Amino acid sequence: MGKYFGTDGFRGEANEVLTVEHAFKVGRFLGWYYGQDHKAKVVIGKDTRRSSYMFEYALVAGLTASGADAYLLHVTTTPSVSYVTRTDNFDCGIMISASHNPFYDNGIKVINGKGHKLEAEVEEKIETYIDGGSGEIPLAKQEKIGRTVDYAAGRNRYIGYLISLATRSFEDMRVGLDCSNGSAFAIAKSVYDALGAKTYVINNEPDGTNINTNCGSTHIEVLQEYVKEKKLDVAFAYDGDADRCIAVDENGSVVDGDLILYICGKYLKENGRLNGDTIVTTIMSNLGLYKACDKAGLKYEKTAVGDKYVYENMVQNNFSLGGEQSGHIIFSKHATTGDGILTSLMIMEVILEKKMSLSKLAEEVKIYPQLLKNVRVSDKKTARENAEVVKAVEAVAEALGDDGRILVRESGTEPVIRVMVEASTDELCAKHVNAVIDVMERQGLVIG
Repeated sequence: MGKYFGTDGFRGEANEVLTVEHAFKVGRFLGWYYGQDHKAKVVIGKDTRRSSYMFEYALVAGLTASGADAYLLHVTTTPSVSYVTRTDNFDCGIMISASHNPFYDNGIKVINGKGHKLEAEVEEKIETYIDGGSGEIPLAKQEKIGRTVDYAAGRNRYIGYLISLATRSFEDMRVGLDCSNGSAFAIAKSVYDALGAKTYVINNEPDGTNINTNCGSTHIEVLQEYVKEKKLDVAFAYDGDADRCIAVDENGSVVDGDLILYICGKYLKENGRLNGDTIVTTIMSNLGLYKACDKAGLKYEKTAVGDKYVYENMVQNNFSLGGEQSGHIIFSKHATTGDGILTSLMIMEVILEKKMSLSKLAEEVKIYPQLLKNVRVSDKKTARENAEVVKAVEAVAEALGDDGRILVRESGTEPVIRVMVEASTDELCAKHVNAVIDVMERQGLVIG
């Protein structure tokens, strides 16, 4: 984790943590770094936050001042930037978004020429430049100053790519879409309409300040009610930059990332399209997913939390499918990052090809109740390794046996220990989580 760049780019409150000066310097460095032996080409997309336009102009100024050409996709999704970067031979791509965060936050996510998240060593070089540690970068002069190019055609090609992935028409399917007043608003309905669905769309009127506000994948209850009201066959909620998808079945029940991994993983395995018969999960995936996988003969890997780590595992082992409970799902045959709209299309394929409702497809997974509490501590390592805390955690693990699990881990960004328990009832979850936290408090490890 760097000074500015975390696991998902440079993110924070606009003009408080992330400023226009930062954006200008990121553009200056990238334009110079990729343009040392040729004229660099960088493609930029943004979400619907009010500050996204401000950061777009700052980045463009920095890039062109360093001699790079900046190609603008305008409002689009993170996965579309990844797609266009790798298919149109750009040196890198930039997405301006803070994903599922509130509108006043924003972020700069840099994608390398292969469509992957930027290498950590390059992020470190950007940070050094921002802090004045690498000297001045020369300004481009005369005809070497970069151009700004309208590249909406790239976004349209991405829409065409998504449409091409559908295996059959969606005719007669009543599909709901919650676009979170974010990036999906310009893309998702176009895709579903083109495929013949009867499309019902909500939260599709961004105004710069309503992205993720009581809508989208982080407020799924809105879509649940909408499904029941309109009697829809299935519905999908995206987050602000549309790299996540959470589904809702015909009864209004939530189908989260764990259930999506199971449904799509089992289907791909049945069709001989799941490499190694394995799905890649994170340590936060529900115990119920693993028990269902064991019954279905699905193998699984567990990584640290973050789609970055999921994708690294997939690349290393040539796996086809991986993701997180939050709805970041990666289909490596089609994309190099989580893609919410793509994920919803893959779910539609399973529903249509198997001629089964989403509720029927998901019923094989019995999700265990889960409770997660964050505990502020003075020192994360000391708290996690405290002998009495370790003893309490082991006691919970022994009490739960095969009918639950406990996970205690350090936050990557805050002075927080996360205590998570899965068990057969909510009461057991609360009992065991509180038992561990009580020990932390008695040991004087908790602050605030």
